[in-house]
Amino acid sequence: MERSVAVVVAIVLGFILGVGFAWLIHVSNVRRERMRQLTEPRLPDGFDHLLDALDSVVIVADPSHNVVQASEGAASKGLIKLGDRLTESIGRIADMARRNEHAVTEDLELPRGPFGNAALSFRIRAAPLGPRFVLILAEDRSEALRVENVRRDFVANVSHELKTPIGAIMLLSEALVEAADDPEQVKFFAERMQLEGTRLSRLTREIIDLSRLQATDTMLGAGIVHVQDVLSLATDQSKVVADAKDIKLVIGADCGADVLGNSDLLLQCFHNLVSNAVQYSPAGSRVGVGARVVGDIVEVAVSDQGIGIAPQDQERIFERFFRVDQARSRNTGGTGLGLSIVRHVVENHGGDIRVWSRPGKGSTFTVRIPLADEATKLAHEAKRDE
Repeated sequence: MERSVAVVVAIVLGFILGVGFAWLIHVSNVRRERMRQLTEPRLPDGFDHLLDALDSVVIVADPSHNVVQASEGAASKGLIKLGDRLTESIGRIADMARRNEHAVTEDLELPRGPFGNAALSFRIRAAPLGPRFVLILAEDRSEALRVENVRRDFVANVSHELKTPIGAIMLLSEALVEAADDPEQVKFFAERMQLEGTRLSRLTREIIDLSRLQATDTMLGAGIVHVQDVLSLATDQSKVVADAKDIKLVIGADCGADVLGNSDLLLQCFHNLVSNAVQYSPAGSRVGVGARVVGDIVEVAVSDQGIGIAPQDQERIFERFFRVDQARSRNTGGTGLGLSIVRHVVENHGGDIRVWSRPGKGSTFTVRIPLADEATKLAHEAKRDE
């Protein structure tokens, strides 16, 4: 009997000791896992997918500024330096967030590279991510700031450009009043006022056109446009001026190209090119307009035998209000917006524009626009027949 009791007691004691050892092992494993988490950087499962879902550049760093994980583009944008470490300015913001134990936001300009003065503008937001990490969100605001600067410069340029014809009209009106008793002077000043008024009207119209191109999607309601039809209309609109200067307008054969676009805007685009070619060409010269299909695009070239464009000006001629010849532009009523409108129309149609020019020899402007595929043509024909 005593032996049976002893066996039972031994079994109970063994069970208790086994449970105790198991509990000690479990506690030890828990502590070991906790220490490993503190010493080895590890982010929650699925964090990679979170990085892909965010528009901002995301960086996770430890207290030593070592980058644990970062989204694509962090290094190329200058947020991370060699060795996968935060740059000094980003590290300073991360330290501030860790010390304050709450999110910190700051605007920064970071150099684009080791050379030059180009910089990228970021809005940096850093926040503690648990006891071990700091989460850094970097929003690239460079493009937004560039657009804002362009808008501000545009307003300043418009104000300056409007002052010239308005001031001229005011001065001419005063001179007209003073010369009321001299019919020849009255006629002279009246003709000058008409010229300045025409220039002011054209400038205002082109400013409105350019603003509309930049502010709205011009491809809404686009249709199939036959390129040769647009080119024929564009040359017809310049025929009177060309005939007055004895300039021969030559248009090439129909290449059969159709594009998806806005016919009115394309007409304005090619009319501006033909009009410029006629305007800056000498009397008795020739202006050629032609189109050809190259692969899946159509190339439209407008060539003249005019004064040409200097190499240093060729990169700027599509800027707003830029004029190659200021004096000639004043005499012809040029606004400096025609080629800017052309560039915006072409880009809105998914194309580009190139220029070849040599001073004294002439210029060739080449517009490239994607052709409309057969499926698009059939879809628009079906829609038109409904």
